[in-house]
Amino acid sequence: MNDRRGAFVVFEGLDGAGTSTQARLLAERLSRERPNLKVRSTAEPTSGPIGSLIRQILQGRTVGMTARGEVIPFDRKSLALLFAADRLDHVACEIDPLVQAGWLVISDRYVWSSLAYQSIDAPMDWVDIVNRYAPQPDLVFALEVPASLGLARVDASRPGREIFEHEESQNHVSIAYREAFKCHPAGRVVVLSGDRPPAEIAEDVWIAVRELID
Repeated sequence: MNDRRGAFVVFEGLDGAGTSTQARLLAERLSRERPNLKVRSTAEPTSGPIGSLIRQILQGRTVGMTARGEVIPFDRKSLALLFAADRLDHVACEIDPLVQAGWLVISDRYVWSSLAYQSIDAPMDWVDIVNRYAPQPDLVFALEVPASLGLARVDASRPGREIFEHEESQNHVSIAYREAFKCHPAGRVVVLSGDRPPAEIAEDVWIAVRELID
C-alpha cells in the first residue's frame, strides 16, 4: 500500500463457510496491530437501497405477482441484475472513495458470489457480463467447506434459511465457485480450508494481508 491508495480485500465462500467471521477477525486484528491504518468492514448485499431490497427477496419477504394476481417467486435473473446494481452502487459510494483515500476496505462477498449463486438460474458468462464494471480487489480469500457443514453452521447460528440455503443449491454453488474464478479471474486468490478452527484460518489470512499492507 502506498501513501495515497488503500486496498480492497474480499472474502468469498458458501453460506456458513465463515466469511463473516474471518472478515470480522481481520478487522479486529488490524485495529490492534495496525492502529494507524483506516479500516472499513462492509458486506454484500449492502445496507443501501438496492441491497435492502435484495435482503427482503433472499428472506422470502418480497415476491412476484403475475398480471392475473398469482403470487410467484421473485424472478432469479432479475435478482442477478439487482446484485450487479447493488455492487456498482457499493463501489461508487463506499469502496472506491475509501480505497482512493487510503483506507483498507474488507468486504464479505463480491463478484464471485454472484457468479456462483446466480449461475443456478442463468449462464455464468451472462452474470459475468453484467458485473464487468466491478473493479478487481487487491486480495481475495476463498473459504472452502462442504455444503453440509456450511448448512449446519447456518442452522446453528440463526432460525430459518434464505432462498439459496438448501442442499441442492449449496452443492451447485460449491462446484460453481471453482468455475467462477476461471470465468472471472482475480488478481490474487488465497484458497483456504474453512473447516478448521477460526483462529487457525485467521492466522493464514493475516499472513497474506500483512504481505499486502507491509
